[in-house]
Amino acid sequence: MRRRVAAAGAALLPVAVHVAPGAAWLPAVRRLLPALAGEGRPGHVALTFDDGPDPRSTPLFLDELARLGCRATFFMLGELLDRHPGLGRSVARAGHEVAVHGWHHVNALVARPGRIAAETARAARLVAEVTGARPAWYRPPYGVLSAEALLAARWHGLRPVLWTAWGEDWTRRATPESVLRTLAPGLRGGATLLLHDCDHTSAPGSWRSALGALPEVVGRCRAAGLRVGPLGSHLP
Repeated sequence: MRRRVAAAGAALLPVAVHVAPGAAWLPAVRRLLPALAGEGRPGHVALTFDDGPDPRSTPLFLDELARLGCRATFFMLGELLDRHPGLGRSVARAGHEVAVHGWHHVNALVARPGRIAAETARAARLVAEVTGARPAWYRPPYGVLSAEALLAARWHGLRPVLWTAWGEDWTRRATPESVLRTLAPGLRGGATLLLHDCDHTSAPGSWRSALGALPEVVGRCRAAGLRVGPLGSHLP
């Protein structure tokens, strides 16, 4: 199904809406709106996680990131942060950025008018309340940025950011090896990587594929002389 959405105030872009967590129009976004896609500093790679927090899996990612000496940006769903505020605080205390991924994992193109704006506002307020810091980043579920979502993000001081490479770590068949293989072509300076720290909207247990791939992902970037960290160190 072909549709058109407004992205960052630019001319309307053709998109293909998928049920997987992403959008097939990302190559066009990278070319026309590199900052929206997450193209950042050439010597840096941004590491980002979606869909948490989840007490079963997010603490394991925090432990592994601590072992690697690496910080990241966690795009959290308001409904999960509301259930697990202590975990959100733990993420922030560990030095990671907590960002907004909406309240529910809803495709903005099929939501009733006003829902995305209201839920974005609610999620942004909760992140600030839980972490004590105003969130800076917004990533729409499925990578679909509608005009309403864009306006809501701007109203609340959130900068929309998608990604340049993902690990396809949400499927039942994903493994650490497949995640690394999928990400490998995108492990370059300026990249924003998308992984998932929980399976709330993914196949049960699929987060293990991302966790297993994480040391090699960070290791390969560092071996190439690239720094790995959150979006705050990545985007000018």
